[in-house]
Amino acid sequence: MLQVSYLSEPSPKLASKRLGRALWLGLAAISLVLGVIGIVLPVLPTTPFILLAAFAAARGSQRLHDWMHSHPRFGRMLQDWERDGAVGRRAKYFASITMLGSAVGLFVFSPRWWIAAIVAAVMLVVAIWLWRRPEPESRSR
Repeated sequence: MLQVSYLSEPSPKLASKRLGRALWLGLAAISLVLGVIGIVLPVLPTTPFILLAAFAAARGSQRLHDWMHSHPRFGRMLQDWERDGAVGRRAKYFASITMLGSAVGLFVFSPRWWIAAIVAAVMLVVAIWLWRRPEPESRSR
């Protein structure tokens, strides 16, 4: 006699999907934590980690994704980025000043000048890219 169990093991495809969602959720959580730390730690950027967290949350947890989009601190930034690829002027100024301060700190404390020069050059490229991004049209920042 054939017996069917409704409590059988999940299919490999379902288990793989669950693992993928768990990995995306883990990446979202780590990125969100790093982004929040970046608010108070000037050498750690906030915006890229928050954008990565939203990207990963969309694939791992719709609830986390929705929470981030409705968050008073991150919500508008995420909506502007997703709608227009836009970054507010205040965020651009803050990022640029932070990168400048970090570059100065690198030149003062780095054991080799060329290490500081390479990192400063990368930050300069990021700043140029950032200032070329459009600004949100609907709200002034």
